[in-house]
Formats: sequence, structure tokens, C-alpha cells
Amino acid sequence: MAQDIGHGNPPAGPTIEAPELRKVSAGYIAWMAVGNFGASLALMVPLSYSLAVRVSELVPGREELLGYVTGSAQFVYLVLSPLIGLCSDRTRSRLGRRTPFMLLGAVLGIVSLLGIAVAPSVLLVGLAWVVGMVGWSTAGQAIQNVQADRVPEEQRGRVAALTSVSQQIAPVVGIGVAYAVASSTLLVFLVPGLVGAALLVLFPVFRPEGDSRALVHTTSALTVRSLIASYGFSPRKYPDFGWNWLGRFIFFMGLYFNTTFGTFFYAQRLDLPVKEVAGVVASIGVIGVLAATGGAIAGGFLSDKLGRRKLFTFIGATIFVAGACTEAFAHSMPQLIVGAVLMQLAIAVFAAVDQAIVFAILPDRAQAGRYLAVVAFAQKIPSALAPLIAPLVITIGASGGEKNYTLLYLTGAVFAFAGGLIIFTKVKSVR
Repeated sequence: MAQDIGHGNPPAGPTIEAPELRKVSAGYIAWMAVGNFGASLALMVPLSYSLAVRVSELVPGREELLGYVTGSAQFVYLVLSPLIGLCSDRTRSRLGRRTPFMLLGAVLGIVSLLGIAVAPSVLLVGLAWVVGMVGWSTAGQAIQNVQADRVPEEQRGRVAALTSVSQQIAPVVGIGVAYAVASSTLLVFLVPGLVGAALLVLFPVFRPEGDSRALVHTTSALTVRSLIASYGFSPRKYPDFGWNWLGRFIFFMGLYFNTTFGTFFYAQRLDLPVKEVAGVVASIGVIGVLAATGGAIAGGFLSDKLGRRKLFTFIGATIFVAGACTEAFAHSMPQLIVGAVLMQLAIAVFAAVDQAIVFAILPDRAQAGRYLAVVAFAQKIPSALAPLIAPLVITIGASGGEKNYTLLYLTGAVFAFAGGLIIFTKVKSVR
């Protein structure tokens, strides 16, 4: 039956049986990373580039609308994600519990990208992106659920590291793909989405999840009450889960302050048209990929070897501060490169190791879909709030057409450091 491997007592009431944890092969980890790369590529290219291009085409000079488009979509997924997680935990099918959600999410994502490419107004772009965010996020979360289902504690650091690296590389590769077809708005959206979907599907094709119909399922029918309850947890009963959630929330607030307007930030600091920024972002990103790869692998593998996780999340948060402060005052390409590389290194270290912490302190691994959806709140709420708050921050002290990106990046640095400090000092059951 379901195990309680977090901090506190097992949840009372009927349970769902979790798959047995066994050491997974290098090939399994590799295909999981490929699938995660595909889902991340398809999701991040619109967020980091193509949506900004589309908004600038439809309403030139109204860049603040990008924040409302992305923030609204994040909010909708935030509301739906626990329901999706509960359904995933309860799914019994020949394909398994998680695979149907990977496939459905990819289909929704592709349909939405087509809609965005041809939408005649920002409102319709926003509505289409709601579908896209739900689709690609559901597919990506299904892969995270597989990690919780299958990967044992001694491999979690390295698996989280490799999936984190794939997430760091994905936007860079995706923007490069989009830039190669930049002459066509339709292809800018469609090609990265199709590439991402194809890579995503390779994971369940080459490493099938297996039939889940034999897993014990003694939970009662889904009710409004149980659905509402699934949106939260007891911080008193699971204090480590609660403190990690809070630290993660604050860290990602800082991160999204400093990434939401990245395309417009580079355009302003380098005095370039928005559509020409893709080449700059891709060039900086290629350099940053090396730092991110090294940071994630070093953090993940060393945390496995040393049996220490929290130290690496704090190191990641500290490096993020250095990168954000560099970006805040950068007005040349070399300065922007240094800041971006430091930030990518920091995000990779933090994300890889904190993901391993999350798997170690889940209140109930058998309900990984539900609890990982709650964990995702700590990232999704900031991704919804930061784009809504950031447009106000960049107007403080702004003069003429120049936005105050210096204040925005410094604000992000403060939040990121505070988040890392909370995890380092308050989470007790993980070293």
C-alpha cells in the first residue's frame, strides 16, 4: 500500500497504491530527460520569445500586455492542476497513469500554437495560450510524476540534474529553431511545438510506463470536498513540505521578475528591435547552457554523493543574486552575458537539488500527482503573479520610453536570496 516517506504521519483514510521503487537504468533516465526536454522546449519558446513577437506585431509599444497574457494562462493552469493531478493518480489504463496526460497535453499544446499564430487580436492570443499552457504544463508535470513514481532516493539528485539541464537547454535550442524560421509567424510557433511534441512522445514509446490497471485503487469517488482539500496540505503535519514550499515560492517570484520581460529588456539595453532580439537571446543562451549544464550536474550528482541537498539550494540562490545584480546594471553585451550565465548557473543548481528535496519530503508518494501539483503552486503562482506585478515595477521612476528594468532585476535578487535562505534554515529532515 501507499508509503509515507515525508515528514509526519501517513494520511488517514483510503489510499492509492504506489508503484514499487527500483533503481532505474541509464537508458531510462536518458529517455526521461529527452521527454522532459521536448515538453520544456514547447512550453518555453512561447514564454521566452514567440508570444512577445506576436504581441509586438498586434499591438506595437504595448509590451505590458505580454504580462497579462502569460499571467492569466498561468492562473488558469494553477486552478486546474490539482484536479489534473488527482485524475492522474486515479487513472488506470493500459498505457499507465501518466502517459495519457503526456499525449493529451501535447495535442492541446499544438492546437493552441496554431491558434496563436493566426489570432487577429491579443485577446484571442491570450485565450489560445490558456489552452497551450494547460496542455504543455500537463505533459511536463506527467513526466515529473513519473520521476516520483519510479526513481529511488539514491538516484534523485542525478535524475533531477539531468531533467533540469534539459529544461535549461530547451529554451535556447527552441529559440534558435524559431529564429531559423522567423520569416513566418506560423512556423515560429508551429515548428518548435512539433519538435517538442515529437521528443516528448519518445519517452513513453521507448520506455513505456506499463499497465496501471493492477494497482490498488481504494479511494472514494472524486467529490467537490475532496477536490477542494487537494488544493492544500497541513504545514503543521508536514512542516518540511511547508517550509520548502514557501522557500520555493519566494525563489521563483524572484526568478519570474527577472525573466518575464527578458526579450524587451535585451531590446532596450542593446537598442534593438524586438524581433531581432532572438539572435541575441540565442547567443547568450548557448553560452549559458554550458554553465547551466555544469551547475545542474555538479549540484545533482554531488548532492547524491555527499548526501547533502540544502547547501546546494542556498549556493544556487546566492549565485542568482550575483547574476541578477549584474544584469540590473548591464548596458553592453559582455555584461549581459556575464549576468545571464550566472543566472542560468544559479537556476540549474537550485532547481536540480530542490527537486530532489521535494521527492524526499512528499507526504504520500502514491498521490504524487496531487502533491506535485501543490508543489507546482510554488512555481505557478509566482509565474502568474510576477508578470502582473512586474509591469508596475518597471514603470516606477521610468522616463520616456525607458522602463525601469534595474529595479525589477534587483527586486528579483532579493526574493531569490530569501527563498534559498528559508529552505537552508527551515527544512529539517533533509540534510
